[in-house]
Amino acid sequence: MKECMRVIDCSAADGAGELLRLRSLLGAEGQVVSERSRQLTRDVFGEELTAQQVVERVCQAVKSEGLSALLRFTEHFDRKSLTGSTIRVPATELAEARYASLREAPGFLEVCRRIKRNILAFQSGILHRDATMRQPGKMELGLRYRPVKRAALLVPGGAAAYPSTLLMTACPAMAAGVGEIVVVMPPTPFAGYHRDMLALCHDMGISEVYRVGGAQAVAAMAYGVEGIEPVDMIVGPGNLFVALAKKHVFGTVGIDCIAGPSEVVVLADPEAPPDFVAAELLAQAEHSPGSAVLVTWSAPLVASVQVELERQLGALSRESLTRDALARYGALVLARDEGEALEIVNQLAPEHLQIAATDAVGLANRVRNAGAIFVGHHTPVALGDYAAGPSHVLPTGGSARWASGLTANDFLKRTSMIRFEPEGLRQIAPDVVALAEVEGLTAHAQSVRTRLESIKGIRSEEHT
Repeated sequence: MKECMRVIDCSAADGAGELLRLRSLLGAEGQVVSERSRQLTRDVFGEELTAQQVVERVCQAVKSEGLSALLRFTEHFDRKSLTGSTIRVPATELAEARYASLREAPGFLEVCRRIKRNILAFQSGILHRDATMRQPGKMELGLRYRPVKRAALLVPGGAAAYPSTLLMTACPAMAAGVGEIVVVMPPTPFAGYHRDMLALCHDMGISEVYRVGGAQAVAAMAYGVEGIEPVDMIVGPGNLFVALAKKHVFGTVGIDCIAGPSEVVVLADPEAPPDFVAAELLAQAEHSPGSAVLVTWSAPLVASVQVELERQLGALSRESLTRDALARYGALVLARDEGEALEIVNQLAPEHLQIAATDAVGLANRVRNAGAIFVGHHTPVALGDYAAGPSHVLPTGGSARWASGLTANDFLKRTSMIRFEPEGLRQIAPDVVALAEVEGLTAHAQSVRTRLESIKGIRSEEHT
């Protein structure tokens, strides 16, 4: 029987090359796109385009044409015909959804409220505070934090409903004090037309909700279109098109990170339970596309995990999609030793890293690059996905080498506050003037000298 995942043996002659190809596949350049999305691209544009080319065309059209382009792409990609007056979810519909949810499934909103408390508690606890350093009679230096005015939350919903993403994006924004929170969801039965998703928006006090998704939603939030004001910040996960669109509009607006298709790396020692490891790999692969990689230095574990994957796959509701994701975007990596396994993890810089090892804490302390680390056998990634507190919006595609997951602090702007007294100016002025003259910026130097002359004049008057 053919194994459902490839094995990369780092000791083999082609091991290094295979690992490089895996790294490339997991990055944004890897073009992790579902076949449905590829077909849609061909249908809409009449030719085979890269994801980057699609995003550039969509964003430019929305920027130049506004609402008409947004509606056109929504019809093309989501097969939904909307107008400027129907793209926003009415307040009455949000309220009706909440009442229906409370009546028909009251436990759902209760669960969400408990999770909301968890997230808010964590996010509020890590919030940056204003800081000031004073030298009495000389100067006062500080940092002041203020939230952005308006933020858009991207909530996916192509194949499933994701109330967890709504919670994991909205709660950090609320903890930061963002005044205007906008939710954008694709017009699908799992998102913009999902009763419980709309109910949760209303229950959280979010009233501005739009039925739009994909790169066109990102462009509309960044540039604004008729009836939709542009935002200051865009956050949230999505497919490759969404991730590349966020990258495209960065600079016009702020973004959190490049959060594309989901991925997990499981770092496991020889004693790791194979059923735990297999379950963790399957949990990410079922996103489809979703990447799942095992890194270990135990050949027996690789063999045992292969058996477990086949056993557990049969019980999954999304078996076919999960199996395809494992074959396309998964791998079982056999390192030569623990040190090489750690280096591979740091090279991959995964979104999620689950450490299945006896000394999980020790290994975690040696990891440099990961969006989130789940330490030990009893900490599955699903805890972070749904309820723990830190946001599940995390950097993907190796960007954890330099990027971080979403927190309340991402919604805060940092402003320097500088105030000098005359004595402080007098002491620091010679150094400022000296550097200004080295740079040939004589007006800078003169702006300081003018004030020094004023200070001397004041002192002369005091003496007289």
